[in-house]
This record gives sequence, C-alpha cells and structure tokens, in this order.
Amino acid sequence: MATTTSPASAPSRPLSRSEWVSTLPPWRRLLATLNWRPVYDIEMRGRESEKRTKQLESEIEQLREENRRLAELESRMDALLLSADSTSQTPPATGSN
Repeated sequence: MATTTSPASAPSRPLSRSEWVSTLPPWRRLLATLNWRPVYDIEMRGRESEKRTKQLESEIEQLREENRRLAELESRMDALLLSADSTSQTPPATGSN
C-alpha cells in the first residue's frame, strides 16, 4: 500500500498573491481585482512590520553597544591625556648671562 502525503502534513509556505487569489471563489477574485484589501494582505503587512521592528531593535542594540565602546575609549583617551599633561616637563628657562 503506497503512502501519500496529505496537504495538511506538507510544510506550509506563504502563498504569493496570485496563488492566493486563484484559491478564491469568483466573487472574491472580482473584489481582489478591484483592489479590495483582503485579510491576507493585512496579515502579510503585519508580518513585514514585525520583521522590520525586529531588525530595527537589533540595529538599536548594536548602536548602544558601539556607543558604550566609544564612551569607554573616550574615557581612556581622557585619562591618557591627563597623565601626559601631569608628567610633562616644563621647558627649560632661557637664562640671561
């Protein structure tokens, strides 16, 4: 006996708009061609928005890390400059003979 995979067991992938429209009854296809906004479009925009939000959050975290590193480097540079100023010798005075 041969086994077949049912559509429910197949891995789901997002449908393209044309694939999705082809699954609709004729009256819904007509509405779709009239630029009617189905729930599918709203869901897809929501998913894209979620992805963009996650990407922005990741970029913000990277910027925070870079700002922290820059602040650390700046404090090291300030410390080096202060120590260099305190250890510098005064130029020799010119004596008048």
